[in-house]
Amino acid sequence: MTDEMVINLGAEAIKLMIYIAGPMLLASMAIGILVSVIQAITQINEATLTFIPKMIAIVIVLLVMAPWMMELMKSYTTDIMGNASNWVR
Repeated sequence: MTDEMVINLGAEAIKLMIYIAGPMLLASMAIGILVSVIQAITQINEATLTFIPKMIAIVIVLLVMAPWMMELMKSYTTDIMGNASNWVR
């Protein structure tokens, strides 16, 4: 296994991680900003108010995006297992 192969494998893993976690993180960030704006407008400064809306948004995004995420993970794993014999040499 060459250095280029290791770097390529790591880059693909990081890219997959960003694709899988990105939608949930973006939804959480958007809900957090929205709740913060509402808290600033109403002057209700309670830190626990953002937790439940963020969790609901993450669950909804996970339910909607789960088939796509599983397909990405399946294709990555198939690629890794299929090319394992090339890396051992």
